[in-house]
Amino acid sequence: MDEIARMDAVEQAARVRKGELSARELVEAAIARIERVDPELNAAVIRLHAEGRAAAAPASGPLGGVPFLLKDVGARQAGLPYTAGNRALREAGFRAREDSSVGARFREIGLVTLGKSNTPEFGLQSTTQPLAYGPTRNPWDPSRSSGGSSGGACAAVAAGLVPAAHASDGAGSIRIPAAWCGLVGLKPSRGRLAVDPRLIRPTSVEFAVGRSLRDTAALLDLLQGSRPGALWSLPPPHRPYAAELGAPVEPLRVGLCDSVPGASVHPECARAVALTGALLDSFGHRVEASCPEAIFASEERALLGLVFGPLEFRACLADLAEMLGRPVERDDVEPFLWELADWGAVPVSADQYLRAAELQQAWAARIAAWWAGGFDLLVTPTVPEPALPLEELDAVRLGTGPLLDRMGLHMVFTEPFNATGQPALTLPLHWTPEGLPVGVQLVAALGRDDLLMRVAAQLESARPWRERIPPIHA
Repeated sequence: MDEIARMDAVEQAARVRKGELSARELVEAAIARIERVDPELNAAVIRLHAEGRAAAAPASGPLGGVPFLLKDVGARQAGLPYTAGNRALREAGFRAREDSSVGARFREIGLVTLGKSNTPEFGLQSTTQPLAYGPTRNPWDPSRSSGGSSGGACAAVAAGLVPAAHASDGAGSIRIPAAWCGLVGLKPSRGRLAVDPRLIRPTSVEFAVGRSLRDTAALLDLLQGSRPGALWSLPPPHRPYAAELGAPVEPLRVGLCDSVPGASVHPECARAVALTGALLDSFGHRVEASCPEAIFASEERALLGLVFGPLEFRACLADLAEMLGRPVERDDVEPFLWELADWGAVPVSADQYLRAAELQQAWAARIAAWWAGGFDLLVTPTVPEPALPLEELDAVRLGTGPLLDRMGLHMVFTEPFNATGQPALTLPLHWTPEGLPVGVQLVAALGRDDLLMRVAAQLESARPWRERIPPIHA
């Protein structure tokens, strides 16, 4: 079982096709790992082992039989529990009535859902500590946060419980926990995957996390594509993303950014960027200190938050009321969400909304203009600090305002590229002296997910991470 725990999804699927392992063996081994290891992590908070065993029998699809976790917010699969990290939905035993588009696609390619991964309530925090299920612990140091909102997914994959897991990203929710857990975390270009607009914000994307770059490329190949009525779509790639790994990379113009105006970046996070820049320079790329200054437009970001934030918090309460079939009361949600919704009690007018939407588009255009000005790639810290102790991100202990301030720093390098829709990838390229992973973010122009795959493969060849496993591992 330990041998299987070290296999990525591509290898597990290949073993099934060759007849060396059966889908049932993969599923039973993953169930045993979850039962043995997850009590230390609290990552797979809803167990669906009976459903997984039943789904493993056909083992159809390119990843047929590969164990998987579905994040407990976003994508849904009919008949499975859906609680969004919320106590009221958990107590009501709410189950999804139908597959979402991404949830259906996970089934089609053969992934076997063994459970739901932990997430902050409605995915609203950069740490995974919901009152409904308790905190998910980081496998590199269980006293620390696994990040959020895909913290349960990232902790489970980092610890070898499953080779890959569903994740989503509205302001950094794939990249932040992937960086803190030492994983590959891609936010694909907007329009690369078809998503259900009823479930997530327009700036959000859904995908998956894994330990290997080839899993990321394989999943992107299998999940990419549009559907009728999609809000955004991109032309298909010229060749499979898996073929980009190891392909030659033309000399690129690369900008490095390792500081935030008015805030501190942890020295190890800045060092990670500098070391990555030196590697890229050694590959023959032109590397220079440069950054689209618009990503730090604090006044614009604050104004957008004042308009879009209240709308999102109210939308969460409206969705909850629909699922519960009754009005939402204060005790149905955590104080964090109730207070944010209450802070936004003043209605947002249509004029204010349209003005904010125009401002957001103008902000995104200013950021993207940096790439149009001749740069190919931006390198930043994924998060300005390594994983923090859980108590430093406890919403009940801190209070809503202080936690929002801490989260704002965590998202400073990630959120702008949700606004632009550009692909952004975090790689585990550095570790602190204490043994905590530090993610480095690579950002390319819209639609250039292929370039990210090629450059990431270059970096992986020089600084491989697959053999580095955390102290808590199956």
